[in-house]
Amino acid sequence: MKILLSPSSIGQISSAPLDLLTSNGYEIIINPYGRKLTSNEVVSLASDCIGIVAGLEPLDKTVLNKLPKLKCISRVGVGMDNIDIDYAEKKGIKIVNTPNGPTRAVAELTLGLTMSLLRKIPSANNDIKNKNWKKYTGNLLFNKKIGVLGLGRIGKNVSELFLGLGNEVYGYDINPDLEWAKKKKIYLKGFNEILSTCDIITVHIPGSNNSKPFISKKELNLMKKDSILINVSRGGVVDETDLFNFLKENKILGAAVDVFNEEPYYGPLCDLDNIILTPHMGSYAKEGKLQMEIDAVNNLISSLK
Repeated sequence: MKILLSPSSIGQISSAPLDLLTSNGYEIIINPYGRKLTSNEVVSLASDCIGIVAGLEPLDKTVLNKLPKLKCISRVGVGMDNIDIDYAEKKGIKIVNTPNGPTRAVAELTLGLTMSLLRKIPSANNDIKNKNWKKYTGNLLFNKKIGVLGLGRIGKNVSELFLGLGNEVYGYDINPDLEWAKKKKIYLKGFNEILSTCDIITVHIPGSNNSKPFISKKELNLMKKDSILINVSRGGVVDETDLFNFLKENKILGAAVDVFNEEPYYGPLCDLDNIILTPHMGSYAKEGKLQMEIDAVNNLISSLK
């Protein structure tokens, strides 16, 4: 009973995920490349596997057709855009993920990016390391209106973090949890109203298959000139070209982006000073990452049993 562990970093924080598999009688195949696997590499490594603990490697129809023994794909993380779910289900392959693991880590990164933008921490850090002693005048988080787009697990956690700091929080969701919002005193508003009235916009909307951005020129035009935008959701949710133009022309104060259409990202946003870019590391906190790995392995074992 062979299992492919596709993510190159799985087991680095702790051997607990690997130990769970071996103690349940499974033979482990490790990703030997130290990076995301290609289609051919997945087929080569997983040809005799009954399960894959998956990262972001391609698991499309072509790949799945070459894995005749595969019974379960267990994703370390939430997003499953890399998996042809419909075709997998037709072949009787069960698909599971770990929706709870990254919640706190992504929420805390959102708060960290917000504070860093407001107080211009990256610019100050870069200057002093280049022997340039320059003091920046930033902005307080105090009294800022927070707009949270998407009130799923992460959006709720983000809302509660800002509420704990004394901010008013305004939320948008196509299917909001009304009881939770009332209990937490979240002001539910329309999409456009949040963009036009809030000082800080954080995006936690899942990506769509139609590749059309949720936020592009039209939506950015609604934002206040002194507002900031945080995207830690999915690449493609915010139009990168439109965001570049708005930041370059200082039509909004700043932005922070952790997710991109193409990754690694080395595009024109890298040339701007009023944006913080991070390499899709929202879930990369040791505690959260380890829990996701353990959850993914437990999900796999339960599904196979």
